[in-house]
Amino acid sequence: MSKLVQDKEAIIAAVQAPSIGHSARAYGERVRGGDMGALPAVIGLVVLCTVFAIARPSFLTAINFANLFTQGAAVTVIAMGLVFVLLLGEIDLSAGFASGVCAAVLAVTLTDLGQPWYVAVVAAILTGSVIGVVLGSLVAKVGIPSFVVTLAAFLAFQGVVLIMLDEGTNISIVDPVVVAIATKNMTPALGWALYAVSVVIYAAVQLTRARRRAARGLVADPFSLIAARVGSLAVIAGLAVYVLNLERSRNPLTISLTGVPIVVPVILALLVLWTFVLRRMPFGRHIYAVGGNAEAARRAGIDVDRIKIGAFVICSSMAAIGGIIAASRANSVDPNTGGSTVLLYAVGAAVIGGTSLFGGKGRVLDAVLGGAVVAVIENGMGLMQYGSSVKYLVTGSVLLLAAGVDALARRRAAAAGLR
Repeated sequence: MSKLVQDKEAIIAAVQAPSIGHSARAYGERVRGGDMGALPAVIGLVVLCTVFAIARPSFLTAINFANLFTQGAAVTVIAMGLVFVLLLGEIDLSAGFASGVCAAVLAVTLTDLGQPWYVAVVAAILTGSVIGVVLGSLVAKVGIPSFVVTLAAFLAFQGVVLIMLDEGTNISIVDPVVVAIATKNMTPALGWALYAVSVVIYAAVQLTRARRRAARGLVADPFSLIAARVGSLAVIAGLAVYVLNLERSRNPLTISLTGVPIVVPVILALLVLWTFVLRRMPFGRHIYAVGGNAEAARRAGIDVDRIKIGAFVICSSMAAIGGIIAASRANSVDPNTGGSTVLLYAVGAAVIGGTSLFGGKGRVLDAVLGGAVVAVIENGMGLMQYGSSVKYLVTGSVLLLAAGVDALARRRAAAAGLR
């Protein structure tokens, strides 16, 4: 009898405190079963950075490293919002020009109406929220396919932007607070403070999650694995802050250029907020449920229409923030704001990062990783002096590859009985 009790306790201990080897084997099983997550994006990012660093050593300079953050910020933020819609198995083709409309609202409120920056920012985000309510209601309540609704909005918003900008006027953004979002940097000391707080919070979240899972008798990550994750983040983030704190100005005697770009903590704050919503709040769990099987979610008592409208509101509100960042970086708003390749890059960022086009699988972090891949491609190709044609070909190929990996992963997961 005592032997059976000892065996039971040993099994429970093994379940609650698996080794790194056990966790690695479990991860390998998930990958072989089709659940690759962000692994392809991470591998692609490493490969691309290696190739560009070898081809153009200037790719690794501090000034270019800082440029990567500002170049990809707007697309990354818009992609974060698109993740919510893609998780439902829907699409928003209007997110790019929705960001342009919201940026135009910002510019008109600042310049023509003479309002302070916070009024203009709130007006732009509220405009995005209203757009999301309209689009979401047409999809959820009226039953029009999201592809059709957002394609119509894609066309209509171009006209709205032209009307707001008097058929093509360029409105300059001179407000120092708005301009600072994408063009100014934190002080080196503040950058290190952000680094320390981020590492401590990440470690606390990892430890709390493991403790709660162990208390419920679920499989929890071993402390050694958590320490490895926290250590890796500390090293990578520490190197990034160190490089960004180096002097980047070509003429430091005239103007100094050091510190982490202000847009970085903005993206981090949005990442933490929406990750918390998806992982910890009922709304987030309901999004995954609706994306996995809308009819089953409805029968389980989930208000599917409310979830869909909420997802579109988040998507368009994030598009508004992306438009604000784009206007800050350009110091102006024109009819091309939010147009060109913005939508394609944003959708590509979400999919490349690991969010499924079929719904039910994805994270906000996917948009950040995919946005980094898109920014690296655009930046590296520019340094190598390739034209737009090559950039489009490479980015399109990477997107097609990511979509193909997603489709094959789903097929493999279905064959393994995981979906």
